[in-house]
Amino acid sequence: QVQLVESGGGLVQAGGSLRLSCAASGRTFENYNIGWLRQAPGKEREFVAAIRWNGGTIYRPDSVKGRFTISRDNARNTVYLQMNSLKPEDTAVYYCAGTRWGEQADYEYDYWGQGTQVTVSS
Repeated sequence: QVQLVESGGGLVQAGGSLRLSCAASGRTFENYNIGWLRQAPGKEREFVAAIRWNGGTIYRPDSVKGRFTISRDNARNTVYLQMNSLKPEDTAVYYCAGTRWGEQADYEYDYWGQGTQVTVSS
C-alpha cells in the first residue's frame, strides 16, 4: 500500500504560480512512478505529468510542457508539481497517483490521493 496526500492547491490569478506537493507513506516510494492527473468540472480526468522511479519525466505536451515541472525528493517521499504561467483552463482538481509500471493512463494507477483544488482566475 502507498498512501498519498496532496497539498498546495489554491486560488491564483492567471500568470501566477503554485507548487503542489504529494507526500507518500507506506511501501517503497522510490520504486514507484508518480503522476499528476487533473479533472476539471464536467470533463474527464486527464494526465498532466509523471516522474518515473529513475527520475525520468513525461509531460502532457499540448498544454503544460514548458510551464509545469515535476520533480521528486525520495529522501522526503515527496513529489512536486511546479506550475508557472497558470491559465484559467488549468483550473481543476489535481490528483497525485502511484504506479509501479504505468505512466499516463488513468487506469494504470493503483494508488490515489484525495485531490487538491487549483483555481486560476482570469
